[in-house]
Amino acid sequence: MQAYVYKSQRKPDTFLYLARRDDFDSVPAPLREPLGALGFVLEVALTPERRLAREDAAVVRRNLVERGFHIQFPPSPLPARQDDA
Repeated sequence: MQAYVYKSQRKPDTFLYLARRDDFDSVPAPLREPLGALGFVLEVALTPERRLAREDAAVVRRNLVERGFHIQFPPSPLPARQDDA
């Protein structure tokens, strides 16, 4: 399965995966609008063997099949550690 990846110009470290290139209509407006302008990053084959750095490729594939899109949000910040004094 091919995926087309776009980077949000408004939200840092936020990416939109699409099942069809430039098919932004598949993304509901309330989810799409906060992303702002999107820049094309890459086309990637999401095979069962494919590993992604910050996402579970199986989840991305399932979302592309079921919804036509997947949004990758930035990682959650880790809670601050309190050093033992």
